[in-house]
Amino acid sequence: MIGKKNVVFGFLYLVLTAALGPYMVLHMGPLEQARAEKQKALGALQLMASSGYQNDQTLAPMTAEEIAKANTTALLAINKQLNAQAVIDAIKSGPHTHGNLESLLNIAVGLVLGFLAAAPFFKQLVSWLFILGALLHSGMLYLTTFGVGWAGVVLGTGVGPVMILVGLLLAGVIAAFGFRGELVRDRSI
Repeated sequence: MIGKKNVVFGFLYLVLTAALGPYMVLHMGPLEQARAEKQKALGALQLMASSGYQNDQTLAPMTAEEIAKANTTALLAINKQLNAQAVIDAIKSGPHTHGNLESLLNIAVGLVLGFLAAAPFFKQLVSWLFILGALLHSGMLYLTTFGVGWAGVVLGTGVGPVMILVGLLLAGVIAAFGFRGELVRDRSI
């Protein structure tokens, strides 16, 4: 069965990309710390504003420098939280989501290929387009998560998503003419 490699690849690749979920949890500690720092800094700023910008010990008006320093501390705390959240968001919206989807796509196309009566060359082409498309798209996203620089260059070519789209188109065309309601034995190439 030509699609068997897609099913096997899909399940193994799903393990790899789904494992990014627990990896994201490792980044929750710094995010929670940044959130706490932000709340503390914004709380101090809110207290200053609610007191009419008076020094809480002398009740004298605060200087512009004191107010500016409190604003700077709050802004830096907000930025720290945004930066900590960005790491998690980059993993979640990139290799984790796309990798899981492309794993499931490979499993689905592998199963569907078993029901298609078509020349083995076309079925092999569809099969390899999905595997290589996943590796050149979400695989490169995965590698960029861990700082592999050349993966970003490959990702920037856009070849992975194009391969998946071409694979979808070819699978649709083949299915329109060759879909059977039962498993089809592939001829040898």
